Amino acid sequence: MLLTETPRAVERSPGARRAAGLVGALLLLLTTVALSLAVGAKPLSLGQAWDGLFHTGAPAYTVVHEMRLPRTLLGLLAGTALGLAGAVMQALTRNPLADPGLLGINAGAAAAVVSAISFLGVTSFTGFVWFAFAGAGAVAVLLYAVGGGRTATPARLALAGAALNAALFSYVSAVQLLDTASLDRMRFWTVGSLAAAQNYTVVRVAPFVIAGLVAALLLARPLNAMAMGEDTARSLGADPRRARAVAVVAVTLLCGSATAACGPIIFVGLMVPHLVRALTGPDLRWLLPYCAVLAPALMLAADVLGRVVVRPSELQVGIVMVVAGGPVFLYFVRRPRSRAVTS
Repeated sequence: MLLTETPRAVERSPGARRAAGLVGALLLLLTTVALSLAVGAKPLSLGQAWDGLFHTGAPAYTVVHEMRLPRTLLGLLAGTALGLAGAVMQALTRNPLADPGLLGINAGAAAAVVSAISFLGVTSFTGFVWFAFAGAGAVAVLLYAVGGGRTATPARLALAGAALNAALFSYVSAVQLLDTASLDRMRFWTVGSLAAAQNYTVVRVAPFVIAGLVAALLLARPLNAMAMGEDTARSLGADPRRARAVAVVAVTLLCGSATAACGPIIFVGLMVPHLVRALTGPDLRWLLPYCAVLAPALMLAADVLGRVVVRPSELQVGIVMVVAGGPVFLYFVRRPRSRAVTS
């Protein structure tokens, strides 16, 4: 009896380990949420933050509900969006260095939003988000075309993305310098920040992130099949053309909504899929849910760190991510090709 059950137990063990790891990731996310509610210019104990969250008469109620809770929820949404977008892009392009920030997707959204602020006087998230979608979608299509389309290689996509990223952020800087009246509205937004989060921003960004999340999760099986080649994918029932179209829509929704709400934040979509892949392997059925949990945990941890290191002032989360992500990016670039893992 034991001999017949042992192989089944062995077969189940990888899935059981991944499920246990996902539970651990959820606990880590809950920890960062608690810290995000408690840490700030006015430090709160976890008990005070809890009371402020659930009791209207608590002294910390106003601080938690008007400042920390919207910021935390926006960090959850934006982190999830950027982590999933990075994972989808790495799988679609088979480029282990693909990231919405490094390949110009966020820069396209930023350029469109800055144009809307400067030339059209747009000041609200409702206006930002449609321009961000247009910019992110246009750059995603342009990147795919310039990078070589179906024959694109990771190197060509990286070069095309770097060129688009540099050109678009040069445009953003030029607009900021020429339009001093709009500079104050743009300067914190363009470095990536959660500090200006409001309840209405969270409510308006959530549907777009949820739609992008659903689209990304539905891509798990098709992208897994495409990793074995397009002919094999078709034989397994996947439609590569449809999968690419859905991937572009998902990345546009995720990057556009996150950038419109928080500004262009880079490296989240690069670091998290790499860290997760060491735990789950390349199977997107596990990798994408892990990214959806650990990316917001990273975003909130970076935001909390930014509130602490220069207290009573704070560093914007986009700056913290650049400082933390730069060395990680260099590590991924320098490590031997044989050790690089692609989806």
